[in-house]
Amino acid sequence: MNLSFRSVRLAFGLALLSGAALHAQQYDLLLQHGHVIDPRNNIDAVMDVAISAGKIAKVAATIPSASAVKTVDATGLYVTPGLIDIHAHVYTGTGEKNSYAGDNSIYPDGFTFRVGVTTVVDAGGSGWRNFEDFKQRVIDRQQTRILAELNIVGSGMRGAKYEQNLDDMDGAATAEVAKKYPGLIVGIKSAHFEGPEWKPYEQAVKAGTIANIPVMIDYGADRKERPLYDLLTKVLRPGDIYTHVYSGLREEQDPVTLGPQKGLIEGRKRGIYFDVGHGGGSFNWNVAYPIVTKFKFLPDSISTDIHITSMNAGMKDMLNVMDKFLALGEPLPLVIKQSTSNPAHEMKQDQLGNLSEGAIADVAILRLENGRFGFVDMNNVRVDGKQKLTCELTIKDGKVVYDLNGISADPYGAPASSAQKQSKRWTTMHTAFGKDQEAH
Repeated sequence: MNLSFRSVRLAFGLALLSGAALHAQQYDLLLQHGHVIDPRNNIDAVMDVAISAGKIAKVAATIPSASAVKTVDATGLYVTPGLIDIHAHVYTGTGEKNSYAGDNSIYPDGFTFRVGVTTVVDAGGSGWRNFEDFKQRVIDRQQTRILAELNIVGSGMRGAKYEQNLDDMDGAATAEVAKKYPGLIVGIKSAHFEGPEWKPYEQAVKAGTIANIPVMIDYGADRKERPLYDLLTKVLRPGDIYTHVYSGLREEQDPVTLGPQKGLIEGRKRGIYFDVGHGGGSFNWNVAYPIVTKFKFLPDSISTDIHITSMNAGMKDMLNVMDKFLALGEPLPLVIKQSTSNPAHEMKQDQLGNLSEGAIADVAILRLENGRFGFVDMNNVRVDGKQKLTCELTIKDGKVVYDLNGISADPYGAPASSAQKQSKRWTTMHTAFGKDQEAH
């Protein structure tokens, strides 16, 4: 009887100790010893980052391992906010009758997390007529955070037959749908227009003004009737975005100085943002090299314009585009800023792209490799660089969604800790993706 009583007391004591240990573990995940680059908060130092309940809980010089259910050693790696690609094409699939757009687009999940991207902005794949289809079939079913710029063409990006139709460019109708989805539809897009009229841009600005969101312009064909200078100094508003800035296809480059044309300089003074939008045919070393290195006209945001053509050509992926700006002499913290907090700010989504306490826990852990690497432009011209980024780990909403070398995994043969066995707070990519398996 006495022995039984002591056994009960011992078991009760162990349970209390176990409970106390779990209580002490206030964080779900701890990233230790990584070099944190968080431009929004001016952090560029070796720090620890703690995550709890899908949010950044703490960033400090030292956070004890015992305070977290799971610890990842990020020694020698860079810890940054999840990357944000504000020019992507992800509206794809068969869709309903007359609703389909973007036959060159990609489903994002297979191409985002593996390069540290946690948020993409679809750049005009859908218009007000087919946004609901895009939302139901793609946005709501992918793990990547997908935001949207609504095309000023009601039918969206469906080729010349639709994109040249001035009668389907309705700023009021576009704004009405945009206002229905605040925070999801974050911009208006005009793209690929070849005519001399100003209507696409005027209607896009009308929609953006009504919905209080920015406009992104892919200026289409170069036309003397609508010079780029006038677009940047008269038509667009401060806070609007000009993409494909280093293409050289629309007189972005002064033919005499080889620097940025006057419209780019004046546009920046007015508060226009300039975006890379690399794509398959919109990044030219003959334009980018002198404009960036000699004239210091740097991009506000780095983006891919990813689609099935560009990803297999010179563009490849987000990190490859970022590498090109390292090769052009930009320091890594600036390249991270152009790929995180800057694009978030351009889209008026400042809750993203940073590691502030309480922010959404989207994190990229990157390795900076040194060596000799080649980077190719739209003309298959190569510039050599000495640095290249690789993504080791991606976290979205506090969950691991990509782990290149298993740095978040338990070593083979090592028993799982009692805390991990008992805690339901730590979840991996398997649970992150599990909820969608039936849908596919």
